[in-house]
Amino acid sequence: MIIDWKKISEKIYEKLKDDVSQITWEKPTLWAILVWENSASLRYIRQKRKWAEFVWMNFELKQFDEKVSEEELLEFIASWNKNRSISWYIVQLPVPQHINSTKLLRTISPDKDVDWFHPENQWKILIWDTSGFAPCTPYWVMWIFKKLNIDLIGKKIVVIGRSNIVWKPITAMLINRWATVTCCNSQTPDITEFTKMSDIVICAAWQPWLLKLEDINDDTIVIDVWFTVIEGKIYWDAEFDNIHANWNLITPVPGWVWRLTVANLLKNTLKAYKIWNM
Repeated sequence: MIIDWKKISEKIYEKLKDDVSQITWEKPTLWAILVWENSASLRYIRQKRKWAEFVWMNFELKQFDEKVSEEELLEFIASWNKNRSISWYIVQLPVPQHINSTKLLRTISPDKDVDWFHPENQWKILIWDTSGFAPCTPYWVMWIFKKLNIDLIGKKIVVIGRSNIVWKPITAMLINRWATVTCCNSQTPDITEFTKMSDIVICAAWQPWLLKLEDINDDTIVIDVWFTVIEGKIYWDAEFDNIHANWNLITPVPGWVWRLTVANLLKNTLKAYKIWNM
C-alpha cells in the first residue's frame, strides 16, 4: 500500500500558507546561495522557489560563478551573517571541489541555518534539544509516522545509509522516540539479516534496488527517501513494484520527496522569521 505523503504535504503547505497570510507586515523571504549550476542543484532551487511562492513567501537567489574562490564565498556568507535584513538563508549543495564544504557550513550562522547544516544545530538532535531548526528530510519521515499513528516505542527499525543530513539525524530522532535502531550501509555484510527482523526500514543509501521484497517480511513498513538516475532511468533504493504488490506500506519516489523536504525547509524559515521579527 502506498503511503500518500502527497496528501500529507498538502496539509503542511496549506497550514504554512495560512500562517504566512496572517503576517501583516513584510512577508518572510527564503534567501539562497547557488555556486554550482549542476542539474540537481537547479532542480532543487526551482522546487524551493515554487513552494516558497506557493505559501506566499518571497524567494531571493544570489548566484556565484563556479570559479568563485573559497575566500570570496566565505566572506560573502560572513556578511550575510551580520546583515540584519537577512534573517535566514541556505547554501545549495554540492559546491565545486575547490571549496571546502565543511568549512562553508561552519561559517553559516546557526541562528540563520534553516537547512540544518551547521554542527551546532546538528548536535542538538543528539541531546533532545528542540530549540534549533529541524533536519528537513528526517523531520518529514517522523511526521509520516505521526500522521499514520505509528507508535515507535520498541519498534525494530533499520536505517540504511550513512549521510550527515539523513541517516545520522533520523537515527538520533528515532532513538529519542524509544525505537530500537540498527544502522546499516553498503559495507554491511548481510543487510537482510537485519531487515528481515525489522518493523520499519528507512532507505537513504542512494543505491539502486538495495532493498528487495525478499529482504523484508510481510508487515515491514518501507520508507524510501531517495533514488538514483542511471542513463536517464530512475532507480529507487527499494524495489518499489514488488514491495508495493505485496501490500507492504511503502513511500513512492521521486517527486514527493522534494515536496515534503521543502515543506519542512519552509517551516524552518517561518520559525526563523518569528524568532527574528516577533
